[in-house]
Amino acid sequence: MRPQPRVITAGNGGPLTLEGTRTYLVGHRTVAVIDAGPALDPHMSALREAVASADAVAWVVTHGHGDHAPAARALAAEMGADVWGPAGVEGVTRPLADDDRVPTDAGELIALDTPGHARHHVGFHWPAGRAFFAGDLLLGTGDSVWVGEYPGCVADYLASLERVRDLGVDVIHAAHGPTIEDPQGAIDRFALHRRTRIAQMEALMAARPGATTVELVDAIYGSSLPNGLRRAAEKSVAALEAHVLASRETSR
Repeated sequence: MRPQPRVITAGNGGPLTLEGTRTYLVGHRTVAVIDAGPALDPHMSALREAVASADAVAWVVTHGHGDHAPAARALAAEMGADVWGPAGVEGVTRPLADDDRVPTDAGELIALDTPGHARHHVGFHWPAGRAFFAGDLLLGTGDSVWVGEYPGCVADYLASLERVRDLGVDVIHAAHGPTIEDPQGAIDRFALHRRTRIAQMEALMAARPGATTVELVDAIYGSSLPNGLRRAAEKSVAALEAHVLASRETSR
């Protein structure tokens, strides 16, 4: 049987975080704590207890968003440890590039650059567990994550999905939602959703030249957009619009 990570879920459930950020612990004496989450006192107390008997702890972040990294910064500073993660993320003291290794006594974690959801985003291949820790590249349920942070994020996101596909892992541990037991099927599903949105945007821009981002959001989502997600939807739609325009330029 493949080894399993320990999981401690932060109490920050919501529309974008599902039941909350899932913090993964790999190893026991030499431990990697992946995505320690928001700096919520009960969650940080649970993490302190979980690593109390460890000889060495690496506080690892996939990216710098507020539901992933603040507790890592706080606990690493408290314990005199490093924060491992992508260069460019606030508080990272051990920058990780492709193929860099994070040691644990349950097998090393191998960094894989996976931008898209965030400009600076890495996932971690765990060969001993035949697994991949995806951060926010995928969710454990559904078919979509937010992609709208920076120019070029849509193309980066699709390329990152294919990089993970090539690993051929048995399971994917996402930072939100249950373990993905069918990685290839999940990658297909998330890629299809994004490509469907691109096709939808191409059609809208052809039919409604000059439409504003607000108008495009209304056309895509209508009344189905949950409360509080309007700004995120506008950024996502703007990213799709930019992707279509860039594709047009490339094809000329």
